[in-house]
Amino acid sequence: MPLQDEAYEAMLRTLSEGSVHVHFDPYEDIEWDAPEMAVDPKDPRWVLSPTLDPLGATAWYQAQPLDRQIEIGRWRMMNAMKVGGAFESILIRGLMQYAMALPNGSPEFRYCLHEMTEECNHIQMFQELVNRSGTDVPGMRKLFRVTSPLIGVAGGYTPMILMIGILAGEEPIDHYQKAIMREGIDMPPAVLRTMEIHIAEEARHISFAGEWLRLRIPRVKRWERRALSVIFPITMRWLAGEIMTSPKELKRRFDIPDDVWREAFWKSPKSQEIMASYFGDMRALATDTGLMTPLGRRVWKWCGIDGEPSRFRGEPDRTARVLG
Repeated sequence: MPLQDEAYEAMLRTLSEGSVHVHFDPYEDIEWDAPEMAVDPKDPRWVLSPTLDPLGATAWYQAQPLDRQIEIGRWRMMNAMKVGGAFESILIRGLMQYAMALPNGSPEFRYCLHEMTEECNHIQMFQELVNRSGTDVPGMRKLFRVTSPLIGVAGGYTPMILMIGILAGEEPIDHYQKAIMREGIDMPPAVLRTMEIHIAEEARHISFAGEWLRLRIPRVKRWERRALSVIFPITMRWLAGEIMTSPKELKRRFDIPDDVWREAFWKSPKSQEIMASYFGDMRALATDTGLMTPLGRRVWKWCGIDGEPSRFRGEPDRTARVLG
């Protein structure tokens, strides 16, 4: 039986109306063929940020010649776009499975279909950017790539895990893109435009998954909450690693030393700080829903993503604690 909650249903109506009146089309709202949107493979704005990107933060990367930094940065950024599209496809599989089992009249059904439509547009948008960059990237790491269809379908049958997984995949990308905008980092215009659109629409998607969990977690049995207190941070760390870690093809292509690779993904204090910074909002959600139990806190710490919860949605990271 669906849970009845007037505030939740009002939020769903608001989100659905937002999808109708404030939405983007990748081929209408991005002027791909405008001169200023041309994707130049040698654009110095491909250089990775030393503060936001774990590979860009390494001394090895910063010591590379500019043309090498540009090439590595372009490859990593475009692979992240490819990964983003692949994750959206997993989300769509799970959300479609969930939506088609909803009863007639469910306001969740309409919103889920709006969200999937937007995610399809995001996949097109990301792939168009990859194609125009001329960068032949593989996307997800091999094991996750192979198992992703099964993960998506399985999520549809376990909606609690599906919604946690949606947040675990969306939050790191959203946090990274917002940080780029907030700090005014200069990037190729086509990249910035895709980020602007993605941030605008993902705000609805993240709100839905978060409110879905806020409504349901307090109502599950005690043993289920205890299990979720462990599952929640493990899922966050796992999917953040899958999405934000480049595949080994990058390492081989650019002959990145083993110790630099480990430093970047995620063994150094700086990279651990970056990883922990992704989850301030999720630490707040866990706190609000009763999942930040003593056991849960230990798992957050063990995963290396503990720290202070956000005081408000999208707050810049303040004091994410780094594990040495």
